[in-house]
Amino acid sequence: MDSAPRTYTLALLPGDGIGPEVTAEAARVLDAAADAHGFAIQTSEHAVGGAGLDAEDDPLPRATLDACLDADAVFLGAVGGPDWDGYAADLRPERGLLRLRARLGAFANLRPVAVSDAMAERSPLRPERVAGTDLLIVRELTGGIYFGHPRERTAAEAYDTMRYSVAEVERIARVAFEWAQKRSGRVTSVDKANVLASSALWRDVVSRIGADEYPEIALEHLYVDHAAMEVVRDPRRFDVVLTGNLFGDVLSDLAATLPGTLGLLPSASLGGRVGLFEPVHGSAPDLAGQGVANPLAAILSGAMLLDALGEGAAAASVRQSVDALLTDGPLPADLDGTASTSDVGAAVADGIASFTLTS
Repeated sequence: MDSAPRTYTLALLPGDGIGPEVTAEAARVLDAAADAHGFAIQTSEHAVGGAGLDAEDDPLPRATLDACLDADAVFLGAVGGPDWDGYAADLRPERGLLRLRARLGAFANLRPVAVSDAMAERSPLRPERVAGTDLLIVRELTGGIYFGHPRERTAAEAYDTMRYSVAEVERIARVAFEWAQKRSGRVTSVDKANVLASSALWRDVVSRIGADEYPEIALEHLYVDHAAMEVVRDPRRFDVVLTGNLFGDVLSDLAATLPGTLGLLPSASLGGRVGLFEPVHGSAPDLAGQGVANPLAAILSGAMLLDALGEGAAAASVRQSVDALLTDGPLPADLDGTASTSDVGAAVADGIASFTLTS
């Protein structure tokens, strides 16, 4: 008697704008990968962001949160748009995402940035400078100046507090070092230790964790201004980039320009039992409903989801199929092609079987 296939539960949060369109294609590809690799994914859809406000006057409805907490993984399309600009700050669509990250215990944001030879011509930098770039930014999500207290604004002045604890730095450092073990074995820690006390602590803790727990990993420290220069001058020098919330926010967006489009950039927010996976791009309400949005960032976020579930072979077949599409087409509009959102998703899904046979 055949045993039942391993089964994972996935909470799908399509969200707003182009979110539902790219989420549908990511789900299609995930199903194809599951079929090809002998497991099953049970999905359920839930409202978040503006869709949550429209349905229940809450950017993170209770039913959505419960489904996410019970799932093996969460996939989010995009949130936000001008339709909800009139809501109070604590009810804006983006607040739903922030609350969800907090409830999932997600303290580490992972953003891989890769530039293949096929995509190098589209970069704003010279192709020979960016081709072969393959870096991973590990950004601390829950500490630093965005969450530090005290903070205040008066008519005469304003101030914020940049605060990190030893425990916060230790746990994000371990995430970076463990990813480096799976990659090329190098970590670049980015701070401003020459002027900021919090960065001096950051550097000391990262150095200790590296020396005591991961001596085989090559560790370098860069000030954030130098790191920003190097991302533009020589992005191929980086493997894993470890940094705090503020610096990671800036460096992630800077690195996002390297491939020439946000449509190829996935992300994951991890820390607790359940990971949250989403494309880097926004909701692009001007493109919604036209069938022209690029779903590849969402599809690649799905590959990260498969990795997190331990389905590395399935994740690899998704990435191989995406690479083949980037070389041979069909390409979406933002890559100067004419393929629709669903055409691109179908092509990636159809290609998975052939790469499964050869992997």
